[in-house]
Amino acid sequence: MKRFFAHRVNVAKFTWVDAVVALMVFGLLYSVVRLGTGMDVPFSRHDAPHIYLDWWLLPYYAGRSLLRMAIAFIGSLIFTFVYGRIAARYKVAEKIMIPLLDILQSVPVLGFMAIAVTPFMDLFPHSLLGVELASIFAIFTSQVWNITFGFYQSISAMPRELHEASEMMGLDSYGRFTRLELPFSMISLVWNGMMSFGGSWFFLAASEAVTVNNLNIQLPGIGSFMARAIEVGNLTALLEAMLTMIIVIVLVDQLVWRPLVAWSQKFKLELSNSSDQPNSWFLQFLRRSKLATWATEELFSAPFRFVDRLMVRRALRDRDQSGPRRAWSKTSRRTVVVAILCVLLAFGIYYGYIGIRSIAEIGLPLILKIILYGVYTALRVFASTLLALVWTIPVGVAIGLHPKASRFAQPLVQIASSFPANMLFPWVTLLYIDWHVNFQIGSIPLMMLGTQWYILFNVIAGATAIPNDLKEATKVLSLSGFERWKRLLLPAVFPYVITGCITASGGAWNASILAELVHWKDHTLVASGLGALITQATTHGDLRVTVFCIAVMAALVTVINRSIWRPLLRMADDRFRIEISGR
Repeated sequence: MKRFFAHRVNVAKFTWVDAVVALMVFGLLYSVVRLGTGMDVPFSRHDAPHIYLDWWLLPYYAGRSLLRMAIAFIGSLIFTFVYGRIAARYKVAEKIMIPLLDILQSVPVLGFMAIAVTPFMDLFPHSLLGVELASIFAIFTSQVWNITFGFYQSISAMPRELHEASEMMGLDSYGRFTRLELPFSMISLVWNGMMSFGGSWFFLAASEAVTVNNLNIQLPGIGSFMARAIEVGNLTALLEAMLTMIIVIVLVDQLVWRPLVAWSQKFKLELSNSSDQPNSWFLQFLRRSKLATWATEELFSAPFRFVDRLMVRRALRDRDQSGPRRAWSKTSRRTVVVAILCVLLAFGIYYGYIGIRSIAEIGLPLILKIILYGVYTALRVFASTLLALVWTIPVGVAIGLHPKASRFAQPLVQIASSFPANMLFPWVTLLYIDWHVNFQIGSIPLMMLGTQWYILFNVIAGATAIPNDLKEATKVLSLSGFERWKRLLLPAVFPYVITGCITASGGAWNASILAELVHWKDHTLVASGLGALITQATTHGDLRVTVFCIAVMAALVTVINRSIWRPLLRMADDRFRIEISGR
């Protein structure tokens, strides 16, 4: 009864801030329901949706695209927490799951679409929902690998003292995840999540255009709007779509990512706080709302508290169990891990069989051509990654170390990284034609436009996570210039740089499907590479060539990661891990 009257008193004190928050919540819920109903409408292959280039439809198209991206992002987080944690905690699983992740991130969006469209459409044969799920799955594949790699790297680089402390405190697996691993990796998760969400704009046009049985289905969305504008050469519609996308990106940055960046600073591992911390006007606005505070405490936190109580009871029960029952509990967890590995291995064998069968059907000359083109694309990927390092390291460190500069730089970086660079390709095509640029080399900058941001956001995350104690120590020791970079900055961000290079190179392979073949109206530029081959094979419905190109791409990515990037990541973990105390 007292609690009831306490809530009545709080309700009486609600202000205009609470009214605005309530309107925003109801508006968001209404928009989700309104946009979601458009996903589950009757559909037949002879009555596909049509994209109209009217400017007043752009808010609706942008909302449909945002809803797909949000659903895919939620799925990406769930996958990250399961997959990344198993790979980081179990060494046997790590030897299989991380190379598999290398392969998966190298498979282009068109490759996933070619495999996933038919099953989803067969699952919902008379509804647009099947096509929508195929599009969401494609967006998921453009987001998830970067977040998973970042989460895996954060757990792997965790100070040993924290692991030892969790063991001394008797934390179970759930307790370690919620009280140690998730908070420690939060800064990396926020920045990599921001990059992944923004990077999915790059592949939005490809994800919203579904091709099956020589039928092209364009789902309502801003990506398909842009693709349609390019197809008919409507510059006005293309500029209107670009302006709409910029507005949406700024709104998402200010209402979602900027508050998360400011909120994540409380998870920073340091003994003293910096006086200059990132802030967010929207986060401060929400903190003024009693309604938002009540919803956080009563609605959102209650399920987590309930799960916490269940896990505590389970931990106490397990502690009181006899030795054989504890052993059985461990055995059951290992059985789950082994089952997951067996499923992954089964998928690998199945698609490996498809690849081997494709080799026997396409002939030796084409096989040799595909392998040679794979080498060409590998050289472009390596060049684009090295060129990106030149500017992303100094700029990323500067943004991460100076929160005041970050307030202005973050929205600009978010817009630049989120804006689909392939929408600039038509102008680049015309420029290359006028200047007679060799597209074999000219495709490298196009790859950079879509992949350099992976490195930048990882560097920003690494610089942001540097404890204030170490920065203060460099001031006390009067380290500046080259010595400061050598002793503190480069070692601190090195693990994040390597993680960024791994995801950026994977993104560059993925971006090659768009960067090695560009066109505007009657003009087409093609670079000799796997990306162009995959695009051409997918357009002509040649699944055998598509599968073998993807297999060659996956093999090259695995060899490069195993021989270059993984050794560097192990070195970063051994030599540049930030420890609480010396060893």
